Amino acid sequence: MTPSRTTTCLLLLAVPVVLVLCLLAGPAGFGLPDTSTFAGRALLELRLLRVVTGFVVGAALALSGCALQAILRNALAEPYVLGVSSGSSLGAALTIVTGLAQLTPLALPAGAFVVGGLTLLLVCLVSGRAGHYSPNTLILVGVVASSMLSSLLMLVLALADTLALHSITWWMMGNLQATSWTLVLIVAVLVAISAALLFSQTPALNALLLGSETARHLGVETRIVLPLVLGAAALATSAAVSLAGCIGFVGLIVPHTLRRMVGANHRRLLPTATLCGGAFLVVCDTFARLLFAPREIPVGVITALAGGPFFLYLLLRNHETHETP
Repeated sequence: MTPSRTTTCLLLLAVPVVLVLCLLAGPAGFGLPDTSTFAGRALLELRLLRVVTGFVVGAALALSGCALQAILRNALAEPYVLGVSSGSSLGAALTIVTGLAQLTPLALPAGAFVVGGLTLLLVCLVSGRAGHYSPNTLILVGVVASSMLSSLLMLVLALADTLALHSITWWMMGNLQATSWTLVLIVAVLVAISAALLFSQTPALNALLLGSETARHLGVETRIVLPLVLGAAALATSAAVSLAGCIGFVGLIVPHTLRRMVGANHRRLLPTATLCGGAFLVVCDTFARLLFAPREIPVGVITALAGGPFFLYLLLRNHETHETP
């Protein structure tokens, strides 16, 4: 067994252990609540729901980030950086404000997906000059798009009523306190569909690392694969945002770290990033719950504090690499 395969196996074995430890972690220490009482059973269910929510959302963000980095050949590509999360946030906020979210659990993921997908399409078209994906301008266009969408989101907040304003504001900060197993199940199904689509394209993703032209010479139908991968990544991101709000940098930190540990082969990297991304966000949420207990802070704060310096490190390292003769 090669070192990368050994590392992959160890990481995959560590994921369920991490999830169980996070489930047991509470302000009073490690252990399960007393299930003989109604309060204990309710607390255990809340913890379990939160762990499952964190795993699904983290898996979705890491999965989409890994796929975007492959097809755009840019280690800085990430749903949050490219504006997809901001677009999904706007779509979900509009769904809440208009009352459509009260009609069916599918309305929130659908609204987030439509606006998030359109945002990703616009960013890629503008940055790549109508179809040619340019890593040099992608980040700048994504930042501009994210800023514009955030302004529109602020406008929606200004016009929203008090109840909708409270719901959107808390949800925007990144919150894993899901209120319904039904919504978690719907999002998990959407993420599973995205994962299945992306896992089926792992040979194409490996070829696309060499560039679109080389991939075409290797037999990859880029006109089909690129929209498919972008759509699947947008679906996973939008579903995650609709469930937990805007949580950044998971899709940047996890794939990049694992790429150095298990290699760049997406047959191994993509499923490993998906599972480890879920575990990573659950760990971040555990810190958010316990760091200032009994007060809780949004998990998006933890990921931003970790991801901001990580993003700057990658940016500076790439800049130094490009300047090296």
